Amino acid sequence: MLDLTYDAPKPKVIAGAKEDWELVIGLEVHAQVATNAKLFSGASTEFGAEPNSNVAFVDAGMPGMLPVLNEECVAQAVRTGLGLKAAINLRCAFDRKNYFYPDLPQGYQISQLYHPIVGEGEVLVEMGDGTARVVRIERIHLEQDAGKSIHDMDPHMSFVDLNRTGVALMEIVSRPDIRGPEEAAAYVSKLRQIMRYLGTCDGNMQNGNLRADVNVSVCRPGDYEKYQETQDFSHLGTRCEIKNMNSLRFIQQAIEYEARRQIAIVEDGGKVDQETRLYDPDKGETRSMRSKEEAHDYRYFPDPDLLPLEIDQSWVDDIAGALPELPDQKKARFIADFGLSDYDASVLTAETDNAAYFEAVAGDAADGKLAANWVINELFGRLKKEDHDITESPVSPAQLAGIIKLIKADAISGKIAKDLFEIVYTEGGNPAEIVEARGMKQVTDTGAIETAVDEIIAANPAQVEKAKQNPKLAGWFVGQVMKATGGKANPKAVNQIVTAKLGL
Repeated sequence: MLDLTYDAPKPKVIAGAKEDWELVIGLEVHAQVATNAKLFSGASTEFGAEPNSNVAFVDAGMPGMLPVLNEECVAQAVRTGLGLKAAINLRCAFDRKNYFYPDLPQGYQISQLYHPIVGEGEVLVEMGDGTARVVRIERIHLEQDAGKSIHDMDPHMSFVDLNRTGVALMEIVSRPDIRGPEEAAAYVSKLRQIMRYLGTCDGNMQNGNLRADVNVSVCRPGDYEKYQETQDFSHLGTRCEIKNMNSLRFIQQAIEYEARRQIAIVEDGGKVDQETRLYDPDKGETRSMRSKEEAHDYRYFPDPDLLPLEIDQSWVDDIAGALPELPDQKKARFIADFGLSDYDASVLTAETDNAAYFEAVAGDAADGKLAANWVINELFGRLKKEDHDITESPVSPAQLAGIIKLIKADAISGKIAKDLFEIVYTEGGNPAEIVEARGMKQVTDTGAIETAVDEIIAANPAQVEKAKQNPKLAGWFVGQVMKATGGKANPKAVNQIVTAKLGL
């Protein structure tokens, strides 16, 4: 049972400083919306295309080109909001966020500052120590992505690829509720899992489809509680933002470094400057990028080319009614229906494909616990070793269920089952037919087992005497019988007969 902690999270206390300090973290997660076309144009969102090949006139900022809102992007944002138990704003509007950068050809980004499409929500974040935190979501808004500047192809020139320009992003803004590096990584991981279940973002961090801006500040013990009471951010210390983090490991490392950097400044009598920083994973440190902008620096104003968006409640209700089973719901059901442990259920529901595979095996084999054991330990272990995922498994759910059914029917022992799994994994085939054709069937004839036990006992009188003085040594005889029968003897029957023959 998880220990749910809402208002009194266990803070991360920074060791090695002169005083005790606590971390306060808020995240802005940018998730690329899973659609075939961009937010305001019909250009493709395909990753890896030739530079500047997925660019419509409106994306390139050509004069007179007007944006046309992609309805599916709106629907995906609504799905995400519903999945995060957030309020859906039936009226929202787009604003222009003005700044110059070479890969932003319009000279502004269309975003939502004043009237976002999704309001307050929450995410349940489970930690490794058996506790869970509720992290509050402040808002989710839709906005365009910028392009990509490339500086390492030529010593004298920079290049710009506008393929990403105009791709729809959901910016998911959390409250400053996160209190440690591990919790920050767990929060991003949980967001990714939920959106993958919903089908609203593929969560591919390597391609930049999910990245986070991490806001870090430090405060003295007790100050966070003052902020909770007053909602006065001055209690939390000056924050610095670490931009464009696309690795859970790097997020943790950057937070650790940045916290120590800020503490060292304050303890030496200095003042932390509010700024935007970048993390250098090679050096393991953050470095200054620019002073932190405020909203007024971007000269936001309502986009004159886009009317406010009015959404019908009935449309939202239809989307809500078609939502899939989400991770927390599926995990609770696996625990209840299959008798799984919290850990096993968490592993099996981490990805939708994993959950679907397990459920197919468990349903066919009619044994959830045994199915979970084989899926997690044997199949996942082998796939991980070969750097494959479940979609690349050479063993189908029906084949794995077939192995489990042979175990349950006492047709094969656990050892033989592992040998059988190896054959099916590498060669394929029907498990029952393989067992029959290769003579792998378990020996259940007690007469044959007794004969093997008698032979082993007769050949090892000294070991018999030792076993009678120390019954734990009876396992040696069991091992010898299993070896003599090629692992085919029923282990339970062997144990019983060995015990009886030795008079233990």
